[in-house]
Amino acid sequence: MPTSRPNVVWISTHDINPHLGCYAGIWPGAEQASTPRLDGLAAEGMLFERAFSAAPVCGPSRSAIITGCFPPAIGTMHMRTRATPPPSVRLLPEYFRSAGYWTGNTAFTDFQVDVPEPVYDELGDHAHWRLRDDPDQPFFMAFHSLITHESQLYLDDDEFARKTPDAQRVEKAEVPPYHPDTEVYRTSWRRYLELISQMDHWAGGILDQLEEDGLADNTIVVFWSDHGLGMPRGKRWATELGFREPLIVRWPGKIAAGTTYAEPVALMDLAPTMLSMCGLEVPDHMHGEVLFERRSEYVVSARDRMGEAEDTSRSIRDRRFRYTRHLHPDRSPMGHTEYPDNLWTWKELRRLFAQEAQQQLAFGEPPSILTDLQRSIVAASKRAPEELYDVEADPHEEHNLAGLPEYADVQQRLAAALDDWLAKTGDLGQRPEQDLLAEWRPNGHCPHTAEPEFETRDGLVAITCPTDGSLIGWTTDPPTAERRRWQLYTAPLTSPTPIWVKTWRLGFQPSADIPVAPPAR
Repeated sequence: MPTSRPNVVWISTHDINPHLGCYAGIWPGAEQASTPRLDGLAAEGMLFERAFSAAPVCGPSRSAIITGCFPPAIGTMHMRTRATPPPSVRLLPEYFRSAGYWTGNTAFTDFQVDVPEPVYDELGDHAHWRLRDDPDQPFFMAFHSLITHESQLYLDDDEFARKTPDAQRVEKAEVPPYHPDTEVYRTSWRRYLELISQMDHWAGGILDQLEEDGLADNTIVVFWSDHGLGMPRGKRWATELGFREPLIVRWPGKIAAGTTYAEPVALMDLAPTMLSMCGLEVPDHMHGEVLFERRSEYVVSARDRMGEAEDTSRSIRDRRFRYTRHLHPDRSPMGHTEYPDNLWTWKELRRLFAQEAQQQLAFGEPPSILTDLQRSIVAASKRAPEELYDVEADPHEEHNLAGLPEYADVQQRLAAALDDWLAKTGDLGQRPEQDLLAEWRPNGHCPHTAEPEFETRDGLVAITCPTDGSLIGWTTDPPTAERRRWQLYTAPLTSPTPIWVKTWRLGFQPSADIPVAPPAR
């Protein structure tokens, strides 16, 4: 029998734009993708035409999705950091588990914070709703695929073929104008589409399992990716290509089949939306809005440090225009970053740029190897401090309208809206990172969560923790157990056996295990 509360299944992937067949006519080049299973999901639910990530790279983007909070406001904006968010911030699955849901995640927790053990019932490649002890318990299950991650574009031919056995092969892919039409990019785009096809096959398997278990009619299914494709001007760039995402939501009987939503939405909206759809309270501190109740006409995104490449950009999108502000216009948009600089699309663009410079400097010839658009991606320095694009008319962002008199009103409106958002939410990305680290880790040490405190009354054990923002977990598994299953403490316990209690706070070290004897009767 289905539960009265809906289940939630997230199906997420990495590093793709809306290159799904169902986005044909909405996103350029989408028609090249073979995605019958996700097209079918869209036909059974709602397709969001304009969905945007909070950041153009995985850690900050996923922190926004799992907390419902803007990364620069809670400190998770720099790629590869361990932030200490404000004490009000919690991870979405904790709310579900507190409400009686079973929670699972297939290992991927790139949220810029360490995940407290009681947040998930099951965490790892093995995690699946089928592991619930009670088949009637509602669940929140997150499946993550690395199939489309940028790293998979650059495998050798044999390994690529081995990892894409079910992909629809692409004979020739269209190379968009922001990339040079060379063999490197033709191969990369062909592989990108084939990886999406393989991912579609994987997603279809999850949908089949819901049907097999009789759960499809009572399960909210959400498909999303974290940010744009893993090639220059996409991932790591404050561009439409860096932020624009596929987003599909299916809820039989609640969301009309085959519908679309055209207004801008944020992936950051997913956390409050899931809580609302399941009848749970949405915390006031979340910056995201419930998708179907959005009041704002804008979505704000941010680009901050990427590995060793320090940069700061802020971007805002309405239904038609994107306005972006670069706080360091003197820095290259493609600053050296060790990992991606070893990927062949990055190497190819740098090679062509160097070849063009030699053409110009050594031979006195005008540069002709790259177009102005392609050259702007890899420029050694200088870029416009402000960019404005009519994305509906110019989907590849080829013509910067910032500074043109006829677009002054649009630029001023979006700039003011961006300023209002940053003032309202806060922007730690404009503070020196060393100052933040000094606050988060005084004298270089990560603070510890205070140990739990106990009170026994009427045969019940009440547990508290004096650390603001902490959560409490307990287990009957001793520290010597091979595997310990932590429960989330939500109410006083009656325990006939010894238990161990531990506390966590995001950005802090957890407390030690504290044993608690059964209460006297």
